[in-house]
Amino acid sequence: MPKMKTHSGAKKRYKVTATGKIVREKAYRSHILTSKSRKRKRSLRHATLVDSANLALVRAQLLR
Repeated sequence: MPKMKTHSGAKKRYKVTATGKIVREKAYRSHILTSKSRKRKRSLRHATLVDSANLALVRAQLLR
């Protein structure tokens, strides 16, 4: 049986750290930035970890 392919969309959106955690970028920072506060835009710059509720799904897409 051939190997399973990695989900193409997932490999562009997530990175796996050296310790095995999965990192993602935050949403809502691409357009209509004039209506968002400076503080909100600043907090959207930084990457964050994938939530534990979604971790199994994302891991299955990446590590097939």
